[in-house]
Amino acid sequence: MTMRGPGQRGGKFMTEEEKKNAPKVTKELVVRVFSYLKPYWKQMAAVLGAIIVSSVLSIYPSILTGKIIDDGLIKRDLNMLIRLILLSLAVTFGSNLIGVLESYMNTWIAQHITFDMRNQMFAHLQQMSHRFFTENSQGDIITRMTSDIGGVQQVITSTFSSILSNTITLIVALLAMFRMNWVLAVTGIIIVPLFAIPTRRAGRTRWELTRESQECNDQINGILNETMSVSGQLLVKLFGMEQFEYRKYRKANEKMIRLNIRESMAGRWFRVVMSTVASVGPMLLYLIGGILMMKYDSDLTVGDITVMVTLLGRMYGPVNQLLNIQVDWLRSMAMFTRIFEYFDMPVEIANAENALVPEKTEGNIRFDHVFFRYSEERMILKDVSFELKAGNSIAIVGPSGSGKSTMINLIPRLYDVTEGAVYFDEHDVRSLDLAYLRSNIGVVTQDTYLFNGTIRENLMYANVHATVEQMEEACRKANIHDFIMAQEKGYDTEVGNRGLKLSGGEKQRISIARVLLKDPAVLIFDEATASLDSISEKAIQDAIDPLIESRTSILIAHRLSTILAADEILVVKGGEILERGTHKELVKADGVYTELYNTQFKPQIATETEEVQ
Repeated sequence: MTMRGPGQRGGKFMTEEEKKNAPKVTKELVVRVFSYLKPYWKQMAAVLGAIIVSSVLSIYPSILTGKIIDDGLIKRDLNMLIRLILLSLAVTFGSNLIGVLESYMNTWIAQHITFDMRNQMFAHLQQMSHRFFTENSQGDIITRMTSDIGGVQQVITSTFSSILSNTITLIVALLAMFRMNWVLAVTGIIIVPLFAIPTRRAGRTRWELTRESQECNDQINGILNETMSVSGQLLVKLFGMEQFEYRKYRKANEKMIRLNIRESMAGRWFRVVMSTVASVGPMLLYLIGGILMMKYDSDLTVGDITVMVTLLGRMYGPVNQLLNIQVDWLRSMAMFTRIFEYFDMPVEIANAENALVPEKTEGNIRFDHVFFRYSEERMILKDVSFELKAGNSIAIVGPSGSGKSTMINLIPRLYDVTEGAVYFDEHDVRSLDLAYLRSNIGVVTQDTYLFNGTIRENLMYANVHATVEQMEEACRKANIHDFIMAQEKGYDTEVGNRGLKLSGGEKQRISIARVLLKDPAVLIFDEATASLDSISEKAIQDAIDPLIESRTSILIAHRLSTILAADEILVVKGGEILERGTHKELVKADGVYTELYNTQFKPQIATETEEVQ
């Protein structure tokens, strides 16, 4: 019996965590699981037929063994012996051939069901709000998409087919045994648990040791990962903890050695027990069969007894599998439950029933007494109202965490307002078609994301039909065309994972070009020059300034030069607009903006002056 680590599917015993989190298997859950099989009911019927025929045929060679012994060997009939052997080989070949067909159909069904579920999950997740992706870990989302749905294939090809195949094989074997001799059949039924129970007891011991060994191995790997990395080694040396780390590693290593020895010996004892039990069963059948044949039943033959022993061996595997099926079944249901949890998550941001697609787009933005909270405990925006006319620009400034980014996230409906409304060209954004709304809003974020591909592919993500001329024009406006053309492969230059082959400023300018290629009615810059060096910042600023003059723009900025270019400045603090006006008006007001100017903008001006000098 092969045991697997606790992290692997297929282990025959449940962890304490699995027992604790075991799902409640209801009729509704089972019906929902099997609903995915419904489109493939014809193929499933063919699989069931193949399993029945294959199970019957797989038992038949065992029955023919008795004929071979009695009619061929004992009667010394060579022709009969040859015919029976050929028949047995033909039946075995036919059974295996049908088994291959059944395996193919099973795999075909499983692959198509996982195909359906992955598509359904991906489409569902694409509709989830931004909140979903900020509140759930990326690892958990990917696990549901890959491991959990991938496990469905294992459930269908292994668990479901195993239940059917083993049950049918067991029934056929029992019928064959009772048909030959009911006394030996009853003896066989009594003996079968003697095979299975020791297997499970020994298997549980090995599984527990394997689980402990895996946990210990994880601990050792954790120590190695922490202490053998460059940063870890530097920390160890700086604090003089070499001996401390050595003792910790040595202790874990000693525990691993002890567990490995126990696990190895447990395997040896397991084989001893199984070898003994495996000998007891057939011997008992031979003994009882011999007594019956010699004293009570003259029709019982040596071949019959041999067949009964062979059928007993055929029963052991299915019984052992069916005893373990509860664990596999519960794990399967737990996996489906995790998948259904995601399927059942409501789509928070969805199109209205009769979503509007206006014929004319101008780009007016209006916030009307907007309140917003991520949770009941904390209000993020409080009674925010302002208006941005098409062609104008607004700069939003304020301390970190004041709600600036939240405000702009409400415009393309990454979130919906808690109270009040956001209007786009005098239409509540919740009444507009999402595709239309988002196609008319371009956002340049502080954290630029580029896909692992070429510059051209990243640019065309905004407009798959863009011409070369349009692409180059957008890059010129973003002040990045000359850099691209200086590369050996030009627009076909690979940017690397997340654009890591480019500098922060280069990535940011490509992201600006990408937004321009989208050609939106409204441009939003969310601290687009933050965390960049002064040279990169100037290049981006040179790209942004002309855009502000020609398009409706919203700027979250920490640079005075950017703020001064805006038609109006909104000062946000604690989720409220405390001040608004021009730079001169706000400085004179001696309020929050004046404080920001004195603490942030004046030092910037002084630094820039020193750099020029």
